[in-house]
Amino acid sequence: MILTGPEIQAAASDGRISISPFNADQVNPNSYNVCLGDKLLTYTDEVIDPYRPNPTREIIIGEEGHVLQPDQLYLGHTMERVGSDTYVPLLFGRSSVGRLGLFVEITAPIGDIGFHGQWTLMLAPVRPLRVYPGMKIGQIMFFVSLGEIDLYRGKYQSSAGPQESRYWKDVAVMAS
Repeated sequence: MILTGPEIQAAASDGRISISPFNADQVNPNSYNVCLGDKLLTYTDEVIDPYRPNPTREIIIGEEGHVLQPDQLYLGHTMERVGSDTYVPLLFGRSSVGRLGLFVEITAPIGDIGFHGQWTLMLAPVRPLRVYPGMKIGQIMFFVSLGEIDLYRGKYQSSAGPQESRYWKDVAVMAS
């Protein structure tokens, strides 16, 4: 089952969902709009290697915005810290942003129960597109889970700002 807008608002009020900052104007019929934060990361090497750390460059998005370029992956973040120890959050790009040619979070929309932090957004434009800090970029839906809950305790817990892949850490653990 998916939570309705009024239930999202009630759950945010009583602590079953944490959204900070919370703005009632961002509640939809069955989701909550999240906004783009002010930082982006891009990988700087020509080839990204999942078996090692990859260097990144940070971009601060000013009030004038920043133009995203095609054939470039940008890691952004939500302004809001979002999480729940009760519900499964799923993040999707807003359709109005998709209609501008921006793919948001197309490969990893599911969050884990127990994760709390700013969400890293994978942004891929199909043509040059200017983005602004604070623009509504995605929406999070909350689903009821069935069964015993094992809270997330992973490497991205309490994330602030965009987080580069730490896949290489999983590989290192498997190799040892």
